[in-house]
Amino acid sequence: MSALPLQAGGASGFVGSWLQGAGLAPSYAAAIGAAVTFVVVAVGLYVLGKVTVAPVASRVMDRRGLDRHAKSPLQKVVSIGIVAVAIGVAFAFAGYGNILTALATVAAAATLAIGFAMQDVLANFVAGVFIYTDKPFRIGDWIEWDGNSGVVEDISLRVTRVRTFDNELLTVPNSNLTDGVIKNPVAKDKLRVQFLFGIGYDDDIDKATEIIVEEAEKHDGIMDDPGVSVRLTELGDSYVGLKSRFWIADPSRADFVQTRGEYVQNVKERFDAEGIDIPYPTRTLEGELDVAGDLAAGHRE
Repeated sequence: MSALPLQAGGASGFVGSWLQGAGLAPSYAAAIGAAVTFVVVAVGLYVLGKVTVAPVASRVMDRRGLDRHAKSPLQKVVSIGIVAVAIGVAFAFAGYGNILTALATVAAAATLAIGFAMQDVLANFVAGVFIYTDKPFRIGDWIEWDGNSGVVEDISLRVTRVRTFDNELLTVPNSNLTDGVIKNPVAKDKLRVQFLFGIGYDDDIDKATEIIVEEAEKHDGIMDDPGVSVRLTELGDSYVGLKSRFWIADPSRADFVQTRGEYVQNVKERFDAEGIDIPYPTRTLEGELDVAGDLAAGHRE
């Protein structure tokens, strides 16, 4: 059996030479020396990286103002990088191949493993980056998506926290907010609000329109410019629909609900005072009703 050549001048060669001098066969001495060197170098570099690189990376994240939800996936990536470098350098010191080839191989394997194990985390992380750069909404904005709505309380690189108007806290993965349509009613400096008032067919449309406009102009929360507009938009079964469109400056959800509620109440009270009817739905039944016959039939049964 031919002996495996020892790595002259290398760490594995030193260990192998020592083992061979202790009486171990050259082939076994070389193999064991390489393995010992690999383990010692890998563990040493990993410990060194955790003591030096990881704290530095954590301080950099803190200076960037990242919260723990954003830091967690980044810290995992740093730890995986430390392991990859430690294994690659250990491969080279042990004589298992060129360091660049080893690093490339380990990095490719680590990337594949990360992709499968952290695909959801990475997807939310990338979505968080897009939210930070594109700014579709900000903290304090009222947003709506997929049938949900609320005020944004916190934005991190993994999740966004939204307080609903029932005072429930929703923790939403960022990818849910970037994959669909988000409605941000307060993204601009004003919001247009619409409300449909129904009046009877016999009521004066011009008078009702005048009341709707006057009550909007008298309300302090409704803008004068752009002004309120009223259009006849529906002819229902029992009512004529007049749609009022008005604008609110710097709206929040609370301002929107309060302003609309006060405005609608004021219009309703004016309608009552002016004799303008807001009709109930009605239905006309046709045909003859034979009460006596129905009672007699029921009695026979």
